[in-house]
Amino acid sequence: MQIQVNDPEQFGFSTRRLERINGVMQRYIDQEKLAGIVSLVARRGSVVHLEKFGVQDFASGKPVEFDTIFRFYSMSKPITSAALMMLYEEGRFQLDDPVSRFLPEFKETKVWAGEDELADLNRPITIRHLLTHTAGLSYGGFEETGVPVDKLYDEAGFFDEGVDTAEMVRRIAALPLAYQPGQVWHYSMATDVIGYLIQVIAGMPFDAFLQERILGPLGMVDTDFYVPAEKLDRLAEVYSPSSDGLEPTDTAIAGDFTKPQSVLLGGSGLVSTASDYMRFCQLMLNGGALDGVRLLGRKTVELMTANHLPDGLLPIGMGPDVMRGYGFGLGFRVLMDVAQSGMLGSVGVYRWGGWASTIFFIDPQEELIAMLLLQLIPSGHYPIAEQFEVLVYQALVR
Repeated sequence: MQIQVNDPEQFGFSTRRLERINGVMQRYIDQEKLAGIVSLVARRGSVVHLEKFGVQDFASGKPVEFDTIFRFYSMSKPITSAALMMLYEEGRFQLDDPVSRFLPEFKETKVWAGEDELADLNRPITIRHLLTHTAGLSYGGFEETGVPVDKLYDEAGFFDEGVDTAEMVRRIAALPLAYQPGQVWHYSMATDVIGYLIQVIAGMPFDAFLQERILGPLGMVDTDFYVPAEKLDRLAEVYSPSSDGLEPTDTAIAGDFTKPQSVLLGGSGLVSTASDYMRFCQLMLNGGALDGVRLLGRKTVELMTANHLPDGLLPIGMGPDVMRGYGFGLGFRVLMDVAQSGMLGSVGVYRWGGWASTIFFIDPQEELIAMLLLQLIPSGHYPIAEQFEVLVYQALVR
């Protein structure tokens, strides 16, 4: 999909200041810290910055294009959360309904209580707990979190041959929780459970639901759980740092997005493009509608992008990384205190990112969307996300 780029000065940006983004991104490319980047900034529904840097992969040397397909990993979570809230609007469930009402495998779930001890839950896991990452579920795998339950996640075989989404969720439910529900904000596979929950409530496959209710209506033609053969030449390679520079990330770690998936991960399974994801972001910023298509009510979007965590669960964080000034909504982290965050921004900004260093943020006060797409695992290896955020806001002059 072609994106029209407009005069930044007409939308409150300094053109000269906005061009600082280009210099910083190009340095990452020139120093071979990254292979390729796409950056996008939009305000009041119009794109004012869209640039591409570097290559899709070093082996071919093919330049990054605006329609390059990226693995979005955890940037799948907001789309999955929005899909669930569409069913909420239809009266299919209440946020505080027990998950076990729809997924009975969670009726017998226990919680880790130290050493080899397990305990009963002091309250059921609710759908709100899943949306806010307070269900007590975990992730495992990617890095040492200090949570003993993570080792069990690593050994559960969620992606073994023959495992489908339903079986993955059964295996998750059979593991103990890391914490009692509602006790701790702990990033987890909760949104993967939500994907299956959507399938059960809607009575149709999760990928078909997304296509029929979100991706199709929004014209997100390149967003899916895999890249079909005719589009593989547009898929960016994913890299990881090594002592010899950047190396392609092993498929066993990064996942194989070149074929249909037996396990549909609502939390990390989507590939997409800048133009596709921009349409989803604009839908959210518009209060649930885009180009005459309404997917969510305005009040539902307001609920999703408000903080749902009590003070006792703040600040949120992953391992040593503490996100001060932020709370968490229904699928997004939400900026509550600009000074505490230590970054430029506005109260009410909501955002998320992906494992391969993709990020986006939406600022309702400034009617602003910004997105940075690259493919480097793990995220956070370089401060490029923080730099990009500063570069966007410093260019906003009125």
